[in-house]
Amino acid sequence: MQTIALILVAVVALEHVYILYLEMFAWTKTSTRKTFGTTAEFAEASKTLAANQGLYNGFLAAGLAWSIVHADAAVGKQIAIFFLLCVIVAAVYGGLTAKRSILVVQGLPALIALAAVILL
Repeated sequence: MQTIALILVAVVALEHVYILYLEMFAWTKTSTRKTFGTTAEFAEASKTLAANQGLYNGFLAAGLAWSIVHADAAVGKQIAIFFLLCVIVAAVYGGLTAKRSILVVQGLPALIALAAVILL
C-alpha cells in the first residue's frame, strides 16, 4: 500500500483503539457518558455490554494494524480492505440503529481509507 493509504488505515485503527478504551475502561466516566449520550445509571447498567463492544473494536484495530505490518504488501492490502469494510458495515448499522453520528465519526474515515487503499 502507498504511504497515504497506510497512514489513513493507521488513523482508523487508532480511532478504534480509542473507542476500545472508552468502552472498556472509561464507560462510566462523565466525559464518556457525554460523548455517548448516556446517563450514569445506564452506563453502570450497561458497562459489561460496552466492554464487549470495546473488545470488538479492538479486534478491528488489530486487523487494521496487521494489514499495515504484514510482510506481503498484496496480502496486507486484502486484509485492510476486509477490515475497513467491517468498520463501514458496523458504522452503517450503528448509524441506523444507535446514533446517526457514527456514520460520520467511524464510517467516513474508514470509507476514505478504503478508497485510498483501493485507488493508490
